[in-house]
Amino acid sequence: MPECLTLKKSNCKNCYKCIRHCPVKAIRFSGNQAHIIGNECILCGQCFVVCPQNAKEIVDETEKVRVFLQSGVPVIASLAPSFIANYEGVGINSMRKAMKKLGFYDVEETAVGATIVKNEYERMLREEERDIVITSCCHSINLLIQKHYPGVLEYLADVMSPMQAHCSDIKKRFPTAKTVFIGPCVAKKDEAEHYKGIADAVLTFEELTEWFKSEKIELEKEDDSDEFSRARFFPTTGGVLKTMEERLPEYTYIALDGIDNCIAAIKDIESGKLHKCFIEMSACVGSCIGGPVMEKYHHSSPVKDYVSVSKYAGCKDFQVSQPESPEIKKQFEYIENKRLQPSEEEIVTILRQMGKFTPGDELNCGSCGYNTCREKAAAIARGKAEISMCLPYLKNKAESFSDTIVKNTPNGLIVLNEQLEVQQINSAARKIMNIRSANDVLGDQVIRILDPSVFINVLRTGRDVRNQRVYLAEYKRYVEQTVVYDRDSHLLIGIMRDVTDEEYEREKKESISRQTIEVADKVVDKQMRIVQEIASLLGETAAETKIALAKLKESISDE
Repeated sequence: MPECLTLKKSNCKNCYKCIRHCPVKAIRFSGNQAHIIGNECILCGQCFVVCPQNAKEIVDETEKVRVFLQSGVPVIASLAPSFIANYEGVGINSMRKAMKKLGFYDVEETAVGATIVKNEYERMLREEERDIVITSCCHSINLLIQKHYPGVLEYLADVMSPMQAHCSDIKKRFPTAKTVFIGPCVAKKDEAEHYKGIADAVLTFEELTEWFKSEKIELEKEDDSDEFSRARFFPTTGGVLKTMEERLPEYTYIALDGIDNCIAAIKDIESGKLHKCFIEMSACVGSCIGGPVMEKYHHSSPVKDYVSVSKYAGCKDFQVSQPESPEIKKQFEYIENKRLQPSEEEIVTILRQMGKFTPGDELNCGSCGYNTCREKAAAIARGKAEISMCLPYLKNKAESFSDTIVKNTPNGLIVLNEQLEVQQINSAARKIMNIRSANDVLGDQVIRILDPSVFINVLRTGRDVRNQRVYLAEYKRYVEQTVVYDRDSHLLIGIMRDVTDEEYEREKKESISRQTIEVADKVVDKQMRIVQEIASLLGETAAETKIALAKLKESISDE
């Protein structure tokens, strides 16, 4: 995992939103937790921006800067030109006053370094015979090329970023100084860490704002625009091009923002479709004023922010002491990410495990975060994803499980919507009602096949009916029915247990009992006649016989 990004595992809710928005799929899932793959991540910050549970955190370097301030050496801030969009109406002089209260020796604009970089770009195009030049101001774009498209590394301008050029200039003027870059970018923290000794620390606008709040420092509103500040345009899309004075006719000058657009252009370069181009690339849509740590990012106002930058920027360059070209050279090496490509056999095997046996089964719905099912299968083979991340797979699995239960239960099931239209009916219910096919009744009113009164009452009262025995005269069936209203799904569920055989058996037993009673009555009557004839002879014995026979009759009746 990149050192400048951390993950709070307890907050990760397995929503896959980060992988859906990651342009290079540098996130793997294990144990239902997201993990950033450091050697693939380009630190664009999208996972930080979109995470609904704030599971991604940017490492705060405020304490590191406090230590610098306490050390006694001069600490000078390089303030990114996008500050004017983040701190509306607050100019560089006001920022300088506020930050000096924190203990900074001075505050300068990174746009000074941007002017140095722009001058080097112009010299490069003018004096060197280059086919294609890709700007190297955006560290995320640099990482994108270094890690994922090394074939175009030769076209990446071997020039420091404005942050580095400015911090180098500060250290040339103040050899003992510590430099702190402040801006809207996550990737700059990694750039400072990787290229040591140039920018000593990096703070985000959010970190600076929290520091101001903790010290109860209020920023003053002021307008201190200056005509010698054209490089303040750098944090906008096309800002580099806007500051360039020379436009060579043999070159096409292009500005691209957003990683998807940049990747498309890189692929065109790889395929040999582009030549003689100067391409300004920014990972963030809108460039740096759309950065992941702009405080107003979640309520982004790209037009308003651009207007703020435009009003603050001048029409002439900062007056700088341009260093020699070797002093601001920067080498970009290929960063190997060791991505093993799975075999076709492995991919097919995983696709089958996901229930995808034909191309028609590959929905490419993107719910897992990958663009295609095959891309997802390859990620599973590399240990970056899990089969359970596939929504259609889980849906089919759940439906298959529930369908198995519904199909095999001996009870009849019928599901109605609130309009009493049949939504589902199983084979047991169709057998009870002599229905050949479910399609014969699906979508029709239940009154076609059943008396709807019980469903109407349950829907109206909200009280379920359980184990109610009824006779379905039209089907000559006895059923024990339960009707339940599911308020969450707004469905009525009817469960019917066929008790016809039980009912016929009960009636048979009752018939036998009646016949037995009738026989007993006849026996009693006959015996009574005999008793009367010999009453004089038997005396009290006759009365006892009558009592015994009466008890026999009662006993049979009870049965």
